[in-house]
Amino acid sequence: ADLSHIPTKSSTTGSLPSPVAWPPKHNGGLEEALTGADVVVIPAGVPRKPGMTRDDLFNTNASIVQTLVEGCAKFCPDAIIAIISNPVNSTVPIAAEVLKKHGVYNPKKLVGVTTLDVCRANTFVANSQGWDPKDVDVTVIGGHAGITILPLFSRVDG
Repeated sequence: ADLSHIPTKSSTTGSLPSPVAWPPKHNGGLEEALTGADVVVIPAGVPRKPGMTRDDLFNTNASIVQTLVEGCAKFCPDAIIAIISNPVNSTVPIAAEVLKKHGVYNPKKLVGVTTLDVCRANTFVANSQGWDPKDVDVTVIGGHAGITILPLFSRVDG
């Protein structure tokens, strides 16, 4: 992904070997990218396409998340891991199990990112009240599935 437009003092580098590198080297890209990382954000996977079930999405994205979290367990076991890959309420438990298997699981350092739920709640409240969604901040807790998402409407100002 192109991250060159992020307005911070960070830098972005590639870690996969060139196909024309000499001398040839193994594909250590994952190790190079993760070694020493304090925070790892995993947006990898495919978006849900029309007609695709959550099971289809899970089957595709779970293996991607598993591979990346195995790399985290090996190369940056103390990093905070933020998982965006959907379905988040299924990929985060996969990550937890991988970290447990490697003996490095810390529940305070594994999170699922569900900003979409916050955006939806903000839009819902703004539309119902005639407000601009950018001026609304709804706290959302719980899981990333219909019956476990809990917007805290009582905490909304106004």
